[in-house]
Amino acid sequence: MPIVLFEGPKLTKEQKEELVKLFTEATVRVTGIKREAIIVLIKENEPDNVGIGGELLSKRLGS
Repeated sequence: MPIVLFEGPKLTKEQKEELVKLFTEATVRVTGIKREAIIVLIKENEPDNVGIGGELLSKRLGS
């Protein structure tokens, strides 16, 4: 079973549903694996938990 992992910012339920649908469709098209076997995991990261260039993303964003 393939696992597709998306790490990014907080998303709405609607955005998550669209990502799951699109990632699943793309994986089926490219690999030919049945959609029932595809797992999509979404990991939301707070800006305080992400560092870029030696500083927290929250600092870069001014939050």
